[in-house]
Amino acid sequence: ARARVLLLAVKPQDVDALLGLLAPHVAADEHLVVSVAAGVPTARIEAALPDGTPVVRVMPNTPALVDAGMSVLSAGAHAAEEHLDEAEALLAPVGQVRRVPENQQDAVTALSGSGPAYFFFLVEAMIDAGILLGLPRSVAADLIVQTAYGSAVMLRDSGEHPVQLREAVTSPGGTTIAAIRELERHGVRAALIAAIEAAHLRSVELGRSQG
Repeated sequence: ARARVLLLAVKPQDVDALLGLLAPHVAADEHLVVSVAAGVPTARIEAALPDGTPVVRVMPNTPALVDAGMSVLSAGAHAAEEHLDEAEALLAPVGQVRRVPENQQDAVTALSGSGPAYFFFLVEAMIDAGILLGLPRSVAADLIVQTAYGSAVMLRDSGEHPVQLREAVTSPGGTTIAAIRELERHGVRAALIAAIEAAHLRSVELGRSQG
């Protein structure tokens, strides 16, 4: 039996060649095409396939490898609610799934698609700080990884705003406020916002250059 859902999981530069091979075997009333090719708009995929083929665009992220991913879906011109439901059922076993209009996918790419790298970068820096303070690397890594995990669970489950959770750790005149003063003095908040904005702009550029 032929597969009904066709998953495009190739590099963006390889999409056109794959679609050329795939198109003769696709029937618009039989198939759903789900694409995880970064930056490739549904219109480009639809143009290479039989008219009316439903296409769903997805931006996943690497925590899907441990069933903790964030996958974000957008419907193409011919994808109905039932197609989004089918794509969501495909991705739900490897994490959370959200739906957004396709014009928000570049922002999604910058935030959750690239997001794991930002956290890994911060964890790397915090482990280095632990080593600087005299802790063995393995101890520093255990402390930071568990702290990151516990903090993420609190963010997810407590229902409280990140500011409230941060303030609960920040005692007047204490160690945490001294650290936060340095983070603000070095522009860490502004740097993170600028970094995510840069990722968004790059995603937009890549989408245009592939068209």
